[in-house]
Amino acid sequence: MELGKKYWAIAEGYIPIESHGKFPEMESHETVCILNANEKAAHIEITIYFNDRDPIGPFKEKIAPKRTRHIRFNNLQTPEKIPKGTDFASTIISDVPIVVQHTRLDSRQAENALMTTIAYSQ
Repeated sequence: MELGKKYWAIAEGYIPIESHGKFPEMESHETVCILNANEKAAHIEITIYFNDRDPIGPFKEKIAPKRTRHIRFNNLQTPEKIPKGTDFASTIISDVPIVVQHTRLDSRQAENALMTTIAYSQ
């Protein structure tokens, strides 16, 4: 049995400019959490969409078979960095079924906020 889907979307994204607390653990960030429960490696492409400019990507990543990987959007570098303080959305396309969850840590204040939700799949 294959677990997951090949096409995912996260309609909400925002990396706060400021952070409060120890770096890198408490840096404000957006994360895509990926589970590959399959027997084959997952080759994924992440594309980032904006409200006022063309998309950037794809960012290419690989998740080994029967593994999980948490990818911080803050750390994506190639083809270019995702700007902080800007609304964005993302799509994740995989060559094998995966499960995708979205998490944000907002540490702009000492009272941190953590939000997580399952992404939309098709």
